[in-house]
Amino acid sequence: MTNANEQKNIEGILKIAKKNGLQLNKKSAQLNESGMDFQVVFATDEKGVSWVLRKPRRADVIERGALEGKILELVQKYIPVAVPNWKINTTELIAYPLVKGTPAAVIDLEIQNYVWHIQNDPPPMTFVRSLAESLVVLHSIDFNEVAKHGIEVFQPTEAKQLLIDRMHQIKLQLGVSDELWNRWQAWLADESYWPKHSAFVHGDLHPPHILVDENTKVTGLLDWTEAKVTDPATDFTLYLTIFGEDNLKILLSEYEKAGGKVWSRMLEHIIELGAAYPVMIGLFALQTKEEAHMEMARGALGIDKK
Repeated sequence: MTNANEQKNIEGILKIAKKNGLQLNKKSAQLNESGMDFQVVFATDEKGVSWVLRKPRRADVIERGALEGKILELVQKYIPVAVPNWKINTTELIAYPLVKGTPAAVIDLEIQNYVWHIQNDPPPMTFVRSLAESLVVLHSIDFNEVAKHGIEVFQPTEAKQLLIDRMHQIKLQLGVSDELWNRWQAWLADESYWPKHSAFVHGDLHPPHILVDENTKVTGLLDWTEAKVTDPATDFTLYLTIFGEDNLKILLSEYEKAGGKVWSRMLEHIIELGAAYPVMIGLFALQTKEEAHMEMARGALGIDKK
């Protein structure tokens, strides 16, 4: 994207903010295009307060934005870390004061990879322990409270059935390799893998959504659009993908020590749930209908373009 186009996008988003009563400094504004759901601008107001402005990229993001507002109302009552405090929530724009802390990593679009703020192999124990403690509190939020806020609640059998339905949808609409399909079916058929409980999960815990302080302690969590009550393993699959199995074992140990509810094949189940992540990539591609996303999904599903 050219500088001229970037400036045009920034000005457009600042104009929407102004329309909603938020006057921001154009000179301080920076555009971040790394997110798939939102264009994001960082800017300061006349008092020097930093703001985050999120402009939805698609209609489905607007719908989920309404739900995310309810999720934030719920979680800020319970969890020991900061979350966004939305001041503007319209179909055009979400805006909130910048949450204190630094992302554990950010995405560099040029290299298509993370640029780390923390050590990542292995991650510091302060980071691991504080993340585990935050997850224990999050996963303990009462389901009745969740339901009162209009947030989805899936019991274990319902969460599993939803995944089965999505697998069949992806197989029908995109295709999946025999090897991957057979792996999924073997896992689904073996009840010993599966948890007997659900938990309220964040649902998208990748490093840019985890804020840390100068000592690498987790101080905030961002982007709650995927939060719901479902399989508790959901909050560990990205950690496995990014940090590896050995580091996941350490996180699970700290999670259990902090009072997290575990089961005998939890690690193996997380690994298999991770192997089913192409289902989510496929669903995203079907939603956006963008060829780049379709290509990414076909690659993850182990199929060639038809």
